[in-house]
This record gives sequence, C-alpha cells and structure tokens, in this order.
Amino acid sequence: MIKLTGIISISGKSGLYKVVAQAKNSVIVESLEDKKRIPAYATDRISALEDISIYTYNEEKPLKEIYTDIYKKENGGVTISHKEDVKKLQTYFLEILPDYDQERVYTSDLKKLFQWYNLLHKSGNLELEEEEKEDSKEEKKTAKKKTEGTAELKEKKAPATKKAIAPKATKATPKPKTTAAKPKATVQRKSGS
Repeated sequence: MIKLTGIISISGKSGLYKVVAQAKNSVIVESLEDKKRIPAYATDRISALEDISIYTYNEEKPLKEIYTDIYKKENGGVTISHKEDVKKLQTYFLEILPDYDQERVYTSDLKKLFQWYNLLHKSGNLELEEEEKEDSKEEKKTAKKKTEGTAELKEKKAPATKKAIAPKATKATPKPKTTAAKPKATVQRKSGS
C-alpha cells in the first residue's frame, strides 16, 4: 500500500505539501515541488491525501489503494500525464478502477489524481508500506535473535549470580549479633556505675 501520511493539498494553492512542523496557530508545510516552507492556517481548506477516496458505484476506494494499483501497473514508474486528452485519462483510469462513478468523478478530479501521482513520484514520496513492514519484520527478527542470545547469556551467568548472592546473605546474618552485643555493652556500663 502506498504511504500518504503527512501529505496534504491546500485549496487555492497548486501542488502538494508535506507537513513538517506545528506552529501556534498553523502548521508549517513544505512544497514537494520547490521545497519552500509556508504556514498553513486553520482557515485554509486542507485535504490530507490519506483521507481522500474516489467514488465507485458500490463504495468509495481510498486514494492510497488507487495509487498502489497505478504503482504496480507502472512497475514503480511515472504514469500518464495529467495534460493528456480527457478520453485517454478516462480510459487509463477505467483500467485501474473499472467501476468508478463517472458521473461523480469529474475530469478535473482525474487530472488532479494523475498530476499528484507524478508529483509524488518525482519528489520521491511514493513509498510502499509493505516494504517498511518487511524491513521491520527483519529488524524484529534481528532483535529477537539478540534477545535470545542475551537470554542464553543470562542463563549461563545465572548460577554465578546465585553464588554471589549466597555469600552476601551469610554476611548479612552476623549483623543481628552485633546489635545484640550493643545491649550487653550498655548493661555492663550500668553494672560498672
């Protein structure tokens, strides 16, 4: 699945933006095209790409699923230009999503969809979540091996630790004898006086 977390569109401004920081009354965003940072305010109409879906005749399909299908169709490459003829855009999109609602999804939506995809590709922001999961699985396996190795070391060291604890316990037992000796000393002082 394509990862679109933190990528937004701002109504009235071209292109896409990545959220980089939060300010007091706004968020700081960075343009994917020219890397310029600007504030985006609560009054701006902001749309998170991960929340956008396309109408179909049955249900809505999330944009990240559509982009994943395009990514697979293009083998990770760029897709058709948003400047192509409308018929070409519609034909291509019908290959990706055959049951999209052609009455509710406008030509401008298709153009924006393809423009955003190519922009994400150009800026290096088309990431598959599956790759990250595979990487994290490998990291978990490595971490598990390390913890297993550590557990084996702890098991080997465990008897030595028990031996070290036993003498400390025997050293601690004479302390009550010394506390018992103190009252005797006070008793002797009384008898001496």
